[in-house]
Amino acid sequence: MPTPKKRKTRSKIGMRRSHDFLERTTTVNCPNCGGLAKPHHVCKSCGYYKGKEVVAAKQA
Repeated sequence: MPTPKKRKTRSKIGMRRSHDFLERTTTVNCPNCGGLAKPHHVCKSCGYYKGKEVVAAKQA
């Protein structure tokens, strides 16, 4: 099997890896309770999604 003849430079490696970073997760305020929730997901604190209760809320 063929092998590379030249060593890859730091610049080329950096260009390839420029997209390999972690992105911060997006959160929105829940319209029902005001807590943080992921978009298009059920709110963990109140159990509401699109103005309707989908899951019974956890009692702390």
